[in-house]
Amino acid sequence: MLDGVSYDVDAVRSSFPALRDGAAHFDGPGGSQVPEQVAAAVAATLTSPIANRGRLTRAERNADAVVVAARAAVADLVGGDPGGVVLGRSMTQLTYDLSRTLAAGWGPGDEVVVSRLDHDANVRPWVQAATARGATVRWADLDPETGELEPAAVAAVLSGRTRLVAVTGASNLIGTRPDVPAITALARDAGALTYVDGVHLTAHAPVDVAALGADLYACSPYKFLGPHLGCVIAAPALLETLHPDKLLPSTDAVPERFELGTLPYELLAGTTAAVDFLAGLGGSGSGGPDGDRRASLERGLAAVEAHEDRLRVRVEDALAQLPGVTLWSRARHRTPTLLLTAEGHPAADLSRGLAERDVNAPAGSFYAIEPARRLGLGDAGGLRIGMAPYTSDDDVGRLLAGLTELLAA
Repeated sequence: MLDGVSYDVDAVRSSFPALRDGAAHFDGPGGSQVPEQVAAAVAATLTSPIANRGRLTRAERNADAVVVAARAAVADLVGGDPGGVVLGRSMTQLTYDLSRTLAAGWGPGDEVVVSRLDHDANVRPWVQAATARGATVRWADLDPETGELEPAAVAAVLSGRTRLVAVTGASNLIGTRPDVPAITALARDAGALTYVDGVHLTAHAPVDVAALGADLYACSPYKFLGPHLGCVIAAPALLETLHPDKLLPSTDAVPERFELGTLPYELLAGTTAAVDFLAGLGGSGSGGPDGDRRASLERGLAAVEAHEDRLRVRVEDALAQLPGVTLWSRARHRTPTLLLTAEGHPAADLSRGLAERDVNAPAGSFYAIEPARRLGLGDAGGLRIGMAPYTSDDDVGRLLAGLTELLAA
């Protein structure tokens, strides 16, 4: 129970058809399972009259309504402005596009800060864009002993020449949640923009982009129970100052001028349904009884966070008792995403053994190549265990039983 919100994981699980095959899913950090409400919204959009956006025909109006609804849903989810929600194929694609647009104004003497904690999608686009323009890349270091990215590490590489700071809201590899408000405040004082990768964070906790201080905030619906898409949220006034390459006849309006080609309407409908599902976990359905979907989302995601953290503590306590296990998720503030290695047991072998027991926990570095190398794990990484809104105590029991058997072999 959290502020009057009761979290019934069995009721949550009943909405996920994929769970009926009996597997225990700890693979959510790579992409969550999808509730039937999301699939139904995708199917309904695909089978309804649909066309390019417009206001003349029913098909045109349907398409327009889907886009408007998706922008509003994503804005409610992160506390942003619907007029600043940019939609695209993936976070990686949008980040590459925006990196090229922002870098058009960079040159020798300018600096860009990236971190050793981040997924490569919030590293390589900025490194490559800076290199192409002759700008300097500065690295904020991860402490391999604690798994922390401290604000002081960012402050150490900031200067009056810094143009942009790219930082994660939460590590998809080890779960670390750095102090983003402190980091963005430092960047702002230095006169730099901030690009926050919220792909992993958005799935596990309430988000308020204003409180985070993010100038540009990226997330991916397929990590929070939705379809495969990417979103970047910014103030419309900031987007007005940016001028991406685009086709001549395409609109120059914000945010549409950042969206290349026709949007995937069915996936946008699924995104709205996913946000509504999360709002429902806060004790309401779409928009809530008082129409305040944002408030319902804050309650729902707080309930998800409490549920997942309880399971995380249970797993961590049990792992501490298993022989030869090293847990790399050590930060003070972290998501329910754990990375482990075990002496004498390659992570890939553990993942394979768990899969044989219908427990899905993948092994690797998961595109978080910088932190994996900084931790001394190399490109092989470790075994990643991720909790999700539908993870149950029974799932955790099966995971721990499987690991106990495998490590005893």
